[in-house]
Amino acid sequence: MTHAPRTILHLTGADVGGFLQNLITNDVLSGDITYAALLTPQGKFLVDFFVVGSDDGVLLDVAAPHAAALAQRLGMYKLRADVAIAQSPLQVLVGTGPAPDGALPDPRLPDLVWRQYGDAAGHPADWDALRVAHLIPETGVELTADTYILEAGFERLGGVDFRKGCYVGQEVTARMKHKTELRKGLARVAVDGSAPVGTQITRDGKTVGTLYTQAGGHAIAYLRFDRAGDGMMAGDAGVTYEG
Repeated sequence: MTHAPRTILHLTGADVGGFLQNLITNDVLSGDITYAALLTPQGKFLVDFFVVGSDDGVLLDVAAPHAAALAQRLGMYKLRADVAIAQSPLQVLVGTGPAPDGALPDPRLPDLVWRQYGDAAGHPADWDALRVAHLIPETGVELTADTYILEAGFERLGGVDFRKGCYVGQEVTARMKHKTELRKGLARVAVDGSAPVGTQITRDGKTVGTLYTQAGGHAIAYLRFDRAGDGMMAGDAGVTYEG
C-alpha cells in the first residue's frame, strides 16, 4: 500500500487560534505539533491532520486527497473571522531514527517517528508495517466517513482532548467516552494468508468486522469485540485477535 502524499495548508490571520480551537478535536495551544481531526456535527470523522505552529500562523499537514475538502470546510466555518487559508509549498518528510535539526516528533509515536517540514517529502519504506505494529489508522483506509474517532483509538493516539471545551462533534464524542463502553473498534490481528483491504471478517457465519492494512502476517482490523474469538476468517485467510 502506497502512503498518500501530504499537502500543507497555511492558515494566517488574527483569529486563527480561536477559530481552530472551536472546531477541532484537540487543543491547538498544547505544543509545537498536535494531532487532531475535524468531525461532522454528528461526531463522525471527516479528516485528520497535524497542526504545526509557524512564525506567521498555523500549518495543517493533511493527506493530499483530502486537502481541498478540508480547506473548503474550514472556509465554510470561518464566516467573518480574520482567517486566510492557502496551500503552502512546504513538504513533509517522515522518518525514524535520529531526528534532524528542526524535526518534530509525531505526536502519535513520539519516541519512534519524526516529521520535518521543508523541501523534501517521503515516508519510511516500512510505513505500513509501523502502522500495523502500533495500530495507527490512516485516512481513506481505516478512517472513513463512518468512523467514530474513539473507536479508531484517537484517545490513545493523543488526538482528542476532553478538557478543551466545545468543538464540532464534541457532544457525541464525550457521550461515547463517559456513558458507553466501546463494543467496536480497531484492533491488531494476526493473519494466516492474505485478503484484500475491506474484506469482511466472519466467525460462525456472522460478520465480526473488516480487515484493513496488512504487513508481515499482521493487520489492522475493525472488530465487534463481543463477536471476536477463535475461528475468525477473512475470505480464505485465518484471523486471530491480538489486541
